[in-house]
Amino acid sequence: MGCCCDDCGYWWDEWKYCLACIGIFILVVLFAVLLAAYAFVRHIDVKVEDASLIRFDLVTSPVTAFAYNLTLTLTIRNRNWAMSLKNTKPLEAAYKFDGQQFDRVGLAEKGDKHKPGKTRVYHLVSNSNSSFVSLGNAGEAEYRKEKPTGVFEVEVAVTGEVRYTARYTKCKIEASCPLKLQLAPPGTEAVVFQKVKCKLTKPEKNC
Repeated sequence: MGCCCDDCGYWWDEWKYCLACIGIFILVVLFAVLLAAYAFVRHIDVKVEDASLIRFDLVTSPVTAFAYNLTLTLTIRNRNWAMSLKNTKPLEAAYKFDGQQFDRVGLAEKGDKHKPGKTRVYHLVSNSNSSFVSLGNAGEAEYRKEKPTGVFEVEVAVTGEVRYTARYTKCKIEASCPLKLQLAPPGTEAVVFQKVKCKLTKPEKNC
């Protein structure tokens, strides 16, 4: 560029050459910006900001089930500054104990879009008097082990599928959020919860 501007300053008859150099420079910069914006995907960031477990009772008759009351605040951030996300499948969160799902809630529908750089906050309130769970003997033993402590290990598993702007490939979303929840009976003060950063499953090759 310095050379081109010198040419412009000393040889006015070569102004076309100078403009061509400037044009090439602008194209290179534009290409670099587009490459940085769309060539590389930055995957979402999932966190559980807050959670509260009011009830968590194991029912064994007529079938094994949980009677529970769980509230949590889940955030999902699109870390890309140019690319938005579009759900190609519904985005859901499943609750698990000892690896077994006992409930599932919807977060966003198919076709929903998540703008670049934005964080979405989901306030989830879930409860049931009899939510079926296939624990087996090992799972029931784990529940009996944790119950005296008042602290239960519950996993929130976030699943979905998205397509990024300017990309044809559909990418799976699989995030695991392991929570240690202190049982808080109604009428007591809120139990302090330590924010949890969820772990994403390693993405597929094209994602």
